[in-house]
Amino acid sequence: MAFSTTAKVSGDSHAYELNSEVKKYTLKDLGFTETKAGNYSLERSLDPNSPYGTGYKFKMMVSKGLDGFRMSITTGNGLQKVNIFKNSETQESVDQFNFLINNLVDREVLKRTD
Repeated sequence: MAFSTTAKVSGDSHAYELNSEVKKYTLKDLGFTETKAGNYSLERSLDPNSPYGTGYKFKMMVSKGLDGFRMSITTGNGLQKVNIFKNSETQESVDQFNFLINNLVDREVLKRTD
């Protein structure tokens, strides 16, 4: 999957773009790890009860040039994308996702485009 300047997870009503002022050290402070290719990767559990749960995962990758990114919500094993917004039983995961996204917006990694 290629990097893009804007991204939206399946089912979310908001789209996001990478803040042009984002810094590498900010990504590292937020828990992003550098991949062998030089990109920055973040994986977080959306299980509100345990960070080690096998529920849904939020995945985000930022290109090494800090000019593009991609993000998704996947199953616990990370193999399939899912829409957590269409089912009322996943409300806790939606709340956890919103908490993570708001933190990325507050730290000026992402900006809402709408």
